[in-house]
Amino acid sequence: MIIVTAGLFIGLKAKRSVFIKQLKGKYEVLYNSVQPIPYIRERQYCVDAIFVESGIEYLASHEGKEGRGKWAGLHSYHDILNASLIKSSRLILEGDPGYGKSIITLQLAYDWCNKKLSSPLSAVDIFILLRLRQLGGVSSVFSAIKRFILPHDSQVTEIEIKNIISNTPVTVIVLDGYDEYPDQDEPLHDVNKIIARDIFQDLNVIVTTRSSCLPRHFAPGTKRLRLTGFNDKARETYIRKAVVENDEEAAANIEQNFRDSPVLLDLCQVPLFFVLFAHMTHDKEEPVAFSTVTSFFRHIISSFHSHMKNKMEDENVPRLKFLEKKHEKLDKVAFKGLSGKTQQTTWEKEELRKQIGADIYDLYTRIGILVAEDILLIHDAPGTSMINHIQRETKVRFYHKLFCEWYAAHFVSRKVLHISVKKLLKFLQNLDPSDVQYVFRFACGLNPSAGGKIINYLKNIDGSDKFAVLCILEQEGKVDQILKTVRALCSETVQLEGISDQLFQRSAIQLLEIASNNSILLSEGSDNKNNIEIPISVLFLLNCFRRVILPDGKLQLTSNVAIPVLVTLKVLVIHENGEEITEEQTAQILHYSSRCTSLEVVR
Repeated sequence: MIIVTAGLFIGLKAKRSVFIKQLKGKYEVLYNSVQPIPYIRERQYCVDAIFVESGIEYLASHEGKEGRGKWAGLHSYHDILNASLIKSSRLILEGDPGYGKSIITLQLAYDWCNKKLSSPLSAVDIFILLRLRQLGGVSSVFSAIKRFILPHDSQVTEIEIKNIISNTPVTVIVLDGYDEYPDQDEPLHDVNKIIARDIFQDLNVIVTTRSSCLPRHFAPGTKRLRLTGFNDKARETYIRKAVVENDEEAAANIEQNFRDSPVLLDLCQVPLFFVLFAHMTHDKEEPVAFSTVTSFFRHIISSFHSHMKNKMEDENVPRLKFLEKKHEKLDKVAFKGLSGKTQQTTWEKEELRKQIGADIYDLYTRIGILVAEDILLIHDAPGTSMINHIQRETKVRFYHKLFCEWYAAHFVSRKVLHISVKKLLKFLQNLDPSDVQYVFRFACGLNPSAGGKIINYLKNIDGSDKFAVLCILEQEGKVDQILKTVRALCSETVQLEGISDQLFQRSAIQLLEIASNNSILLSEGSDNKNNIEIPISVLFLLNCFRRVILPDGKLQLTSNVAIPVLVTLKVLVIHENGEEITEEQTAQILHYSSRCTSLEVVR
C-alpha cells in the first residue's frame, strides 16, 4: 500500500513538472505577441517591455451615500493578490473595453513564468489562464485546460490535470473575459461553479469582465476591483517606455501633440486609445493635432487602411480605396448590433459575410478592424454522435466597441437626414447615449446637417445638455473655435449633482478639463496676440462629493467619476444636505484647493 502510494506520488510529481513546462510554453507565445498597433501585425512586443500600470481600485466597503460602495486605491497590480489587503480567494477585476484587463492577465502570466521577484506570482506553484470566449459548450475546466492551453500532442490527461491541481497548494486561476463567455446561463458548468466557489474553494481565482456584465451568481465575500484608466503619470511612463525609449525630445513632441488636442482628454484615459495616439503621432514626421474625436478616429481608420495599401501591389490600391468607402452594409450591421437593451457584439462568420459581402468581410478582417476567432463548441448532450461532439465555429467581432460605434454613426448620420422629427425620436430611442455616446458624437462630426437634428434631439433629453455641447464641439473645425465655446460655458456656474448620471458628469468634466488645460487667443486680427487663460467661474458640487484621491489629487464624486486639478478654477462650492464633512475630508479638500492655482474662494 505504501509502495503504491509512493509510486503514484512520484508519477504525479513527474507529470506536474511536464504540465508546468507546457503551461509556460503556451504563455510565452501569448505574452510575446502583444500588438500595441493592431494594424501593424509584424510589430510585436513582450508584454513586460510595454506594460504600464493604470489606475486600480478595490471596493473597500458597501457603505456610503445613496447605497454606493467606497472604493480605495491600490498602489500596484501586485496588490491584487496581497492577502493582507484583499482578503478573499475570489476576485472580480472590472473594466470597460480597452482599459487593459487582458494585458494585466498577460503580465501576470509573464511574472509567473519568469519568477519575477517583485510579483506575488513568484511564489505561485501553478498559474492557469483561460480565455472564456473560447469555452462555449465546454463544461469541464480540466477539459478546457487540456484543449486550449496544453499542446495538441500533450500526454497529460484530464484526470492527471485534476489530480495535479487538487494536490498543488498554491494555484491561481484567471478566467479572462466573463462578458464574452457564451455559457453564462449554465450553472452546472465548472466556470460558473468556480465563480460561485462551489469547487476549488481554496484556490485563488480572478475573473475579468466589463463593469456592466458582472457574474450573476458570485460567492459571498468576493472582492471587486476595477481599472480606472491612464492618468498623466501613466501616459508619460508609457511614452518613454514603449514608444520613444527615453528619447526626451520625441517624448516632449508627443506630449505637446496631446496637449494640442484638448477633446481627447477623456478618450485617452482609455489605455488602448492613448497607446494608438502615442504610436501614431510618433510615427508621423509632422505634428498631428486633433480638434475633434471624429478627426482622431478618422485618422485611426485611415491608418488601418493605409498600412494595408502600402503592403499591396500598386494595381490593387484602386480596388482597396473603393472598398474602403463602401461600408454601408457594415454600418447597418453595427447600428443594429448596438440598438436595444441586448446588444449583439459578435456574429457568426458566414452570417456576417453574407450580410456585408465577401469583399468587405475579407478586407476588414485582413486589416484588423474585424477580428475572426475560431471557437470550439462542445456538445455533450446524450445521443450526440462522435462526429458532432466537437464542432469548430468562427465568431467575428469588432476590434473594439468604439469601432462598432464608428460605423453605426455613419448609418445614423445618413438616416437622420431623411426622416421627420417624430420618426427621429423612434429611430434613436433604442440608442442609450450613456452607453454609446460616441455614436452620437461621431455622427455629428461626420455630417453637420445630421448633427443639427441629433443635437436638438439630445437637448430635449433630461440631463443631456452638457453632452449635447460635446456633440456641438464635434462640428467645429478649429481648436480655437472649440475653446471659445468652452469659454462661454465656463463663464457661468457649472453644477454637478449626485442625481446626475455619469454621462452628464463626464461630459461636464471634460469641458472643465479643456478649459483648465488650454488657452484662447483673443484680440484676433491684432498683431499682438496674447494667450489668455479660460477661467472657470464657479464649480458647484451638490450632494456628490466623496473624497480627494491621493497622490493624484483628483476630486472623486459619489458616482466614482473624478475631477482633475483645475488650474483656472475661481470658486469651488461643496454643498452636502444632511452630511458632515469630516476632518479628513476637509484636509483633502484643502489639498485639492492648494493645487488649483487660480482658486479664490472655497465654500
